[in-house]
Amino acid sequence: MSGKLALVTGGARGIGYACGEALKADGARVILADVNAAGVLAAADNLGALAGIACDMADPAQIAAMFDAIEAGHGPVEILVNNAGIAISGDFLQMPLADFQKVIDINLTGTFLATQRAARTMVEKGIKGAIVNMSSINAQVAIPAIAGYCASKGGVMQLTKVAALALAHHGIRVNAVGPGSIDTAMVASVNSNPEAMARLMSRTPLGRLGTAREIGDVVAFLASDKASYVTGETVYVDGGRLGLNYTV
Repeated sequence: MSGKLALVTGGARGIGYACGEALKADGARVILADVNAAGVLAAADNLGALAGIACDMADPAQIAAMFDAIEAGHGPVEILVNNAGIAISGDFLQMPLADFQKVIDINLTGTFLATQRAARTMVEKGIKGAIVNMSSINAQVAIPAIAGYCASKGGVMQLTKVAALALAHHGIRVNAVGPGSIDTAMVASVNSNPEAMARLMSRTPLGRLGTAREIGDVVAFLASDKASYVTGETVYVDGGRLGLNYTV
C-alpha cells in the first residue's frame, strides 16, 4: 500500500492510533481523525501522519467537510478505516433513548456516511480502494448493559456485507474487524478489578487481553493487496472467545 492515502477515524488513541501505526509501517500516507481535537493533533504529530483532523462522526456535516478538506489538500482517500466508536452502559429498562441513539449515530450511522462518501470519490476516480470497519464480537454475543453498542456493532457487520456487495463491481473491497477484549481504555475498569478480570479471562481461551496493535495489524492486512480476494467479511480477533461453548 506504499503511498496510498489512508484515513483512520477515532485515531487519537487506542485501536485507532494502532491502525494508523500499522498502515504507516506498511507505507501508507496516514491521516487521523477524532472528535478530540487536541488529542488527534498530538497523535498525528507523534505518528508522523500527514494530518490530524477534528471530526464528530455523529455529525453528517462534519463528515462531509472532513472529506472535502482531505481531498482538497491531500487527494482522494484510498483506504478508509471506520474505527470511531463509543459505548454507553445502563440498565436496559431504564436506558434513555438519547443514550441509545448517540451510540448508533457514531458507531453505525457515522460508519455508513463515511463509507458512502469515500466510496463515491473512489468510484468517480476509478480507485480500487479498501474500507475496513470496526465491528466487535458483540455483533455476535450480547451484553445486556450495552444495548446500543451491541446493536450498532451488529449493524456494522451487516453494513459491511451490504457495502461489499454494492461496491464489488467497482473493485472496492469492504471488510470488518471484530475485536474481543483488547487492552484499551474501554476495558481499563476491568483491568483494575481482579474479580472482573478473572471472569473475562475465563471466557478468553488464549488467557490474555489482546493489544491494540494486534487489531491494527489485521486492519492493515485487510486494507492491503494481500487480502485482494477478501470482501464482505468480518475477521474476529478475540483470543478464541467466539468458539467457546462454556466456561468452567
